[in-house]
Amino acid sequence: LTLTGGAIGQGIPVATGAAIAAPDRPVINLEADGSAMYTISALWTQARENLDVTTVILNNSAYAVLRLEMLRVGADLSGPAAKTLLDLSSPDLNFAKIAEGMGVPSSRATTCEELAEQLRRAFAEPGPHLIDAVVPPHL
Repeated sequence: LTLTGGAIGQGIPVATGAAIAAPDRPVINLEADGSAMYTISALWTQARENLDVTTVILNNSAYAVLRLEMLRVGADLSGPAAKTLLDLSSPDLNFAKIAEGMGVPSSRATTCEELAEQLRRAFAEPGPHLIDAVVPPHL
């Protein structure tokens, strides 16, 4: 299920709905960190309903999609105020800890090898999981 336009943050709730609609099928959700901030509370529903959803947060510590949209309209992003508005690193977000606080088993991957291993573990165990995949920042 993909974005049909204009809805930032729909990934976690859509994955939740997909898991409810088809409980016999595992769901994988690829979600950007900025988008996740809009609807992170859907993880609690995944835990409460024991939904088989593996969420991978692609964590680059930025609202990259908003940066892209601003550039498309010709906005000047060189000033400190603009940079601060698109930054998610002050304070740093730890999605693994956020997910654990909502009852979702989680881990944090900083390498491709760690991500592959954590995906294997999540797929092997039914129920919700979250992997906080740290990726290079978008400049």
